[in-house]
Amino acid sequence: MTQDYFLIGVDGGGSGTRLVLGDLRGAELAQATGGPSGLGLGVQRAWQSIESACRDAFMRAGCEFDWSRCVLGCGLAGVNNRDWLAAFRAHAPALAGLVVESDAYTTLLGAHGEAHGVVVALGTGSVAASADGEGPWRIASGYGFPSGDEASGAWLGLRAIVHAQHALDSRVAHDAFSQALLEHVGASDRDNLIVWLCEANQTAYAGLAPIVLAHSGHPFAARLLGEAGVEIAKMIDALDPSGTLPVALCGGLGEPLRSYVPQSYRPRLRAPLADSAHGALQLAQREAAHLLSTSSGATGVRGDAIER
Repeated sequence: MTQDYFLIGVDGGGSGTRLVLGDLRGAELAQATGGPSGLGLGVQRAWQSIESACRDAFMRAGCEFDWSRCVLGCGLAGVNNRDWLAAFRAHAPALAGLVVESDAYTTLLGAHGEAHGVVVALGTGSVAASADGEGPWRIASGYGFPSGDEASGAWLGLRAIVHAQHALDSRVAHDAFSQALLEHVGASDRDNLIVWLCEANQTAYAGLAPIVLAHSGHPFAARLLGEAGVEIAKMIDALDPSGTLPVALCGGLGEPLRSYVPQSYRPRLRAPLADSAHGALQLAQREAAHLLSTSSGATGVRGDAIER
């Protein structure tokens, strides 16, 4: 392996992909974004989103894009589904190197580096992770939409749309909150809403989360946001019952939901050092070092996600 190889950190979720391009030493060259690459939305779609973001990053860096010169570190939603993970590996292009991990791990790595701590990643989905130096890193939540991923965007949206349903039936008063929800999904009556509900996936429900936050003073939205804060606290307690580790709220909803975390937890909240994409870049750097030490420049694809 030579200095002509590139490191790429990928953070892939249900709403989008964030990517960091670096040189072999890990120095950042460019960043880019793309469509969803969480595995629950399809492996081919994931690779299409990653490739599009890669091409954009290389263009921004003024470098020629070539898969065979790339070492990818990926933190992806859905890798704990072994079938999805196997399909993702099988569809990989001819890369110099590939390592795939849970987005929970890359979020933890980005937020705290080598230090100990807890992360609660809040985006389209949600997951929490911790490392305390006493054993392997641990995980909580992240069971997926629709039954899990508490306090996530999809979790909020799935519950918020109930208010719009009730308003259409006159079970509650039609108000600005229900109107905003209905306008977002393009529904003016019951039949239109049912069509949207039949087609909606986790990304569509997560798109309602900003409306919940924008109407935080509404009783229904306020109660829902308060429940989200309680769910975040449960994740923290599950991973750090001693209540001693620093906690980073990460992802697109991390900062917006900060004020809903119960007051007793707030002194432990810390800003993340970096995001999941930069944590994934650290994975790529480790993989490049592994290839250097074991193959003296030979290329090949590895996809050794740590089994949970």
